[in-house]
Amino acid sequence: MLIYPSRSTVHPVSNEVPEHPCVSPVSNQVFERRLIEKYIAENGTDPMNGQPLSEEQLIDIKVSHPIRPKAPSSTSIPAILKALQDEWDAVMLHSFTLRQQLQTTRQELSHALYQHDAACRVIARLTKEVTAAREATLGDIFVRTSPLPSLLFPQRGKTVPEELVRTEDLSKYRQVATHAGLHSASVPGILSLDLCPSDTNKVLTGGADKNVVVFDKKEEQIIATLKGHTKKVTSVIYHPSQSVVFSASPDSTIRVWSVTGGNCVQVVRAHEASVTGLSLHATGDYLLSSSEDQYWAFSDIQTGRVLTKVTDEAAGCALTCAQFHPDGLIFGTGTADSQIKIWDLKERTNVANFPGHIGPVTSIAFSENGYYLATGAQDSSVKLWDLRKLKNFKTITLDNNYEVKRSLVFDQSGTYLAVGGTDIRVYICKQWSEVLNFTEHTGVVTGVAFGEHAQFLTSTGMDRSLKFYSL
Repeated sequence: MLIYPSRSTVHPVSNEVPEHPCVSPVSNQVFERRLIEKYIAENGTDPMNGQPLSEEQLIDIKVSHPIRPKAPSSTSIPAILKALQDEWDAVMLHSFTLRQQLQTTRQELSHALYQHDAACRVIARLTKEVTAAREATLGDIFVRTSPLPSLLFPQRGKTVPEELVRTEDLSKYRQVATHAGLHSASVPGILSLDLCPSDTNKVLTGGADKNVVVFDKKEEQIIATLKGHTKKVTSVIYHPSQSVVFSASPDSTIRVWSVTGGNCVQVVRAHEASVTGLSLHATGDYLLSSSEDQYWAFSDIQTGRVLTKVTDEAAGCALTCAQFHPDGLIFGTGTADSQIKIWDLKERTNVANFPGHIGPVTSIAFSENGYYLATGAQDSSVKLWDLRKLKNFKTITLDNNYEVKRSLVFDQSGTYLAVGGTDIRVYICKQWSEVLNFTEHTGVVTGVAFGEHAQFLTSTGMDRSLKFYSL
């Protein structure tokens, strides 16, 4: 069937007169075949009413000569006004769209800024909580009193134990035993010494041969030889209640050893240079260490984790030794530029300084009663400091070129002070007079320690020997 459209028949989709018109029997509308076929291929329906429609249903319309309307003209004033109006409408519509997009962007930006502000508050709160947790970790270690100079010292050591050896008996001590086979003869030198506080028959030494040795004084035999350090061992500590010992070395590590197992159970890597000092906290759970990297560190011996690490940025000087006060509230460090610094552990701040030495400080020791601090340096002197008054009240001048190594120690009652270097000297506290002198070592004395109640004295030296002195 052929249908002849009028001249005014216009395609409902393109708004143009179709060149190849066809009619849809579903909507009775005339379409351009090309366009309607494409629409049917995509949708399968009539574009006017959405009813199902196929290409086979389309009916062609016979057109002899397609008649196109004249193109709109802009030569007349009404046509120009119409074009300008259309352009203005388009601009206004575009402007409206842009304002909508701007409003949406403002809302998104406001939301993002709110989220950022909330995130900053959360970060600040978490940082505060972490700081508080760190403070609590240190605070749980000991009961807080007050920092120097108003530190409240306990009444300890005032009563001298009845078992303590009397001064007149101590002056009669002589060498009773010597052992030279603990460390390697090829690399001579025992560099550090400590006794087990709960059983002073157990002796701990660290050598230039990189080994740590546990020796039984009573049985006169080696209990364990602990190997693991890659450089000489300069500091050793025996745990007071566990079968555990600690050692430090210029290889920048601190090692925790099991004496019964004969193996290293923990390596603490708190420093980036030689470890120069080591001290065990009163709880027996934490280690203080000093280093040439200018830092002191506080570490957990169970996990090997470094809890805090501090340096005096103003000083910028290597630390040479470190020692806890008996109560664990404060500790002292010696420096390469002759300074002794007292630190508050919980606050991690330097609370007092003791100048006066010349040359690097080599050793520091706190009296058991907590009142006195003894320090030795390369200026051939030992200085005594009163922590209550924060001043030097006594200087023991030694012989010229006398080398005070890591051998400065009070006995457990705070009655005697032993100094080791070119020889061994024992002083009675308060009078600070010399009561004993030993010259048996053929090398520099590197360690001195008192047995329980000063029942004996032991020492080590660069001559590779371990010596015992008693009545």
